[in-house]
Amino acid sequence: MERHILAVFPHPDDETFSSGGFISSQTSQGVPMTYICATYGEMGRNMGVSIHTTRETTKVIRKKELQDACEILGIETLHYLGYRDKTLEFEDIEEVSARIKEVIDQVKPSLILTFYPGYAVHPDHDACGAATIHAVSQMKPEERPTVYAVAISTDYEKVLGKPDVVLDVAAFSENKLEAIKAHASQTEAMLAAMGAPDLSKKWLSIEQFYTYKF
Repeated sequence: MERHILAVFPHPDDETFSSGGFISSQTSQGVPMTYICATYGEMGRNMGVSIHTTRETTKVIRKKELQDACEILGIETLHYLGYRDKTLEFEDIEEVSARIKEVIDQVKPSLILTFYPGYAVHPDHDACGAATIHAVSQMKPEERPTVYAVAISTDYEKVLGKPDVVLDVAAFSENKLEAIKAHASQTEAMLAAMGAPDLSKKWLSIEQFYTYKF
């Protein structure tokens, strides 16, 4: 059993889509969970469909959605770094990683979840993953937590090979779906277009990671 898990992602909902099933499986066993969310996701929009926020109100709405999702997933502690959505790639990586390192030193996680830099599609995803990896790389090798990195680009397997951590989280797929629904400003139209989601779908029941090699 993990001592403490720290997730570091840039946007509200990244935690749910990437690893909501795994998070639920761990917190249900009493593993403490902390989440660092680098932005408020204020630039997020629902793909031009069923818009129910403006740029001015999105921040407030997405904060509430993430709080609800965290309750569903069992995440006890939530930290925001407060960077502007879609600009994380332009921030000083030393500054961002130092702020992440402060939380690492505080909670002393045995496992960190983040995006695999270079294979996470969105510039914010890549920048957040890079800052997290940089923070951990500054630690003594014997003190470093394990890092599970999420890759979502179309070519990641060609370059990185098969993920070495593949988890069947079907038992927690309903919990993951409820957390996805909590992020309604981003997911409501998607779920409506899908109809009643099939809980056997891979994106709900299988989660995979790369153990990052330093």
